[in-house]
Amino acid sequence: MAASSKLKSFTESVIREMTRLSDQYGAINLSQGMPDFDPSPRLIEAAVEAIRRGSNQYSTTWGLDGLREAVANRVREYNGIEANPEKNVTITCGSTEALAAAVFGLTNPGDRIIITDPFYENYVPDAILAACEPIYVPFSSRDLKLDEEVLKSAMERRPKLIVLNTPNNPTGKVVDKEQLQLIADLCQEKKTIAITDEIYEYIVYDGRKHVSLASLDGMQQQTVTVGSGSKTYSVTGWRVGWAVADARLTDALRKVHDYFTICAPAPLQEALVTALNFQSTYYERLKEAYDRKRRMMMKILDEAKLQFQRPEGAYYILVNVPDEFKDDQEFSDYLLKKIGVAVLPATALCHDKALGRKKVRLAYCKKDTTLQEVRRRFGKFAEKPKSPIRTKM
Repeated sequence: MAASSKLKSFTESVIREMTRLSDQYGAINLSQGMPDFDPSPRLIEAAVEAIRRGSNQYSTTWGLDGLREAVANRVREYNGIEANPEKNVTITCGSTEALAAAVFGLTNPGDRIIITDPFYENYVPDAILAACEPIYVPFSSRDLKLDEEVLKSAMERRPKLIVLNTPNNPTGKVVDKEQLQLIADLCQEKKTIAITDEIYEYIVYDGRKHVSLASLDGMQQQTVTVGSGSKTYSVTGWRVGWAVADARLTDALRKVHDYFTICAPAPLQEALVTALNFQSTYYERLKEAYDRKRRMMMKILDEAKLQFQRPEGAYYILVNVPDEFKDDQEFSDYLLKKIGVAVLPATALCHDKALGRKKVRLAYCKKDTTLQEVRRRFGKFAEKPKSPIRTKM
């Protein structure tokens, strides 16, 4: 039986492929955004206790009461979004499913969806599988602002949705309030719904503040705010996320979520109630820890004489491909096989391949000892003559 023709429009995940290759070559995996350290012991114990207490069957499809209430409290306190846990909060299998459920629940075939370029790789397949037309708006110039003229032109086509990720993967850009206000104004003018992926919301640097689009006047009714425990609590394998939205938007995505996955893992939902009630000091230490890792990674790259874009948030860094390598694939291949470090070719995250052809993405959500070993291996890159290898992976 022939596969769906939609599948011809995108490839399998390059991120997950690079993780497989990292394992194959015994490399340090900086290609995928998963920590190599454990979450808080309190969180682990909460999960174990939930299983022991018998929280092992289906939950209500849109999530345990306690977790929805904890999410509603958290987004009110931190994001400035008012949410009723019964009507506005849906617990999903990770932020990835929350976003997919929103796309499928809120669009019809042929609708247009604005996606920033570069992007997290799941956004485009979501649009294609929903039979929608992606419209790409690039981050441009050295400061990685969204190209306003391209954005305004794209909004003239009256897209049904705009997908925005801030802090951004892969660029590390924190979209400022001025650009968020422009997006808000355009969304309200064109009646476009925004889906904001805010899973790195607590990881911002150099005094920056994360601002949720839904907190701006008039946007709470037109925004699906997507969050997750994965990055904030270092539990990427738990697959528990959430969507916060106006009741009419929530009703649509809940119906899709119900048939996609039924519910997120019940004991892990229960454990995340503990996490969402952590004191503010937890989030301060999280930011400080990732800022330290960011500075370590930037120093490693400086020592290796590699140029890079200084991240404003999240835990990724875009590194320029040296001139002696023809493109991101060749440089990634060299680092994997010769240096023992797996990175992500940035073209995997770009519609306009020119944006990523001379860049790779590194994830520095790693133990300090891991980053020290990265420093040792990159030292080999800095000291030895480069000999690009042109064999395909």
